[in-house]
Amino acid sequence: MNVLTLPADGSAGLGFAEPVAHTLEPARLTDIGQVHAGSMRVLHGLGTRTSLGFLGRVAGAASRLAVDTLLDRLAPQRGEILQRLAGQATGTGASLAIYVHWSASGRVSEMVLRQLAGWRGRGFDVVFVTNSTPPVADIERVREHCVLYLRRSNIGLDFGAWRDGLAAVLADGAAPQELLLANDSVVGPLAPLGPLVERWRAGGEGFFGMTESLAGGVHLQSYLLLARGQAAIADIAGHLAGFADVRNKWRVVQSGEIGLTRRMMRAGHRCAALFGYARLCALARPSDFAALGARFGGENSLCVYPLNPTHHLWRLLLERTDFPFLKTDLIARNAGRLPGVERWRDLLGEKDIALIDDHLRLRMAG
Repeated sequence: MNVLTLPADGSAGLGFAEPVAHTLEPARLTDIGQVHAGSMRVLHGLGTRTSLGFLGRVAGAASRLAVDTLLDRLAPQRGEILQRLAGQATGTGASLAIYVHWSASGRVSEMVLRQLAGWRGRGFDVVFVTNSTPPVADIERVREHCVLYLRRSNIGLDFGAWRDGLAAVLADGAAPQELLLANDSVVGPLAPLGPLVERWRAGGEGFFGMTESLAGGVHLQSYLLLARGQAAIADIAGHLAGFADVRNKWRVVQSGEIGLTRRMMRAGHRCAALFGYARLCALARPSDFAALGARFGGENSLCVYPLNPTHHLWRLLLERTDFPFLKTDLIARNAGRLPGVERWRDLLGEKDIALIDDHLRLRMAG
């Protein structure tokens, strides 16, 4: 069994406590394709659920959407910056990272601090935007790694925070050549960040992500995105500036995550993922299909029923590629009741498990 060990500073990445028994499939920047949105949304919903369960989920989601949409019309929301502090890190101005944080406790975990250090180590000027209220001691630790600290109202989720963070920096006259959008919805890194960032940078100008999803229409998953070149950054800034702080998460995904990729593709930017969906389908084994349910009986079934790769293919990503993260909501809640998720600790060392458990505790505890 491969045992993965987190780096002390968040930058170096994966270290194996035991010899590697097989070669990991390296990340490779692959252009994303064109997929019809509506059919992909339906097939994604059907993929790992019974028809009755799917219809029940649709009915519940439609009800929440109707209520939230009515509230947005009657009482529209808009996030605002509540606190602004200069960071202690020295920036270069060339590469900018907007990192969004939220935790129910307000605390900033050691895991998050390591991620900040990792992005700083890759040459990014980090702007930390929190939708929580961290204690003073945590704020001071964050400021060591960032050029700017912003606290805002908890409205608009990550896209609202990215919008406000980027607007604050651009208003100061910044003109970065790279823009990284990141958040604390993933734990890690469990593999080196450096080679992945270099593969992004080798792709030239464009819009890049870690993973490609086909659910709801092809898009780059928004937990980690990189824009390179002033034209791509300008289009992202324009998209974020037009983002409305809606209450419904489905609408945030549609207008924020999926909508951003569509905009960038329409604008003619290169859009590519380090772990494309087709590549992951090709890496899947019969045991992967069996674990997902009866509908996945053939080698093309993952493409017929497009899934969320960071959830449904989490183990494939972790064991067979150099993908560096686990999704926080997967290991904390596993709302989709995917089999085997509870054994994620089997792949990690004891110290790393303690670090991740601490992050989950601070993030979820009210």
